[in-house]
Amino acid sequence: MATVKPIPDGMHTLTPNLVLRGAEKAIEFYKRALGAQEVARMPAPDGKSIWHAELRIGDSMLFLNDEMPGMGAGAPSPDSPVPVTMWLYVPDTDAAFKRAVDAGAKPTMEPSDMFWGDRCAGVADPFGYVWSFATHQKDLTEEEMRRAGEEFARSMGASR
Repeated sequence: MATVKPIPDGMHTLTPNLVLRGAEKAIEFYKRALGAQEVARMPAPDGKSIWHAELRIGDSMLFLNDEMPGMGAGAPSPDSPVPVTMWLYVPDTDAAFKRAVDAGAKPTMEPSDMFWGDRCAGVADPFGYVWSFATHQKDLTEEEMRRAGEEFARSMGASR
């Protein structure tokens, strides 16, 4: 008898699951905006909603489904987004940001070099989720990062 793996092949320990209004539209948006590949889809018996879908973005999986009344919290919306950011490390932050904006995401942070060595950008999708893109550009020691963080904090205080 074969042994079942506790973590299936291709999965990681942590897998986000997004609850949405319009999961089918979200799947198509994430394909355009994030380069997602659809791996699986389980439609609900009503044929109108999605009970479960799996998307691969880079080397990671993302689960999503339509909200289901009576099954907990509802889906967020652009007017009431979730207080969580999905963080994607990508080879080119600027290209990922442009792709998402061209697909209809709203810019929340233009691409910028950050004090900890990453180039970052942010967008809000039409479904109430916020995404950050990052490309690691340089390795810093703890001391270099501490000094850079202190300088960043000083510059933020001066701009208020």
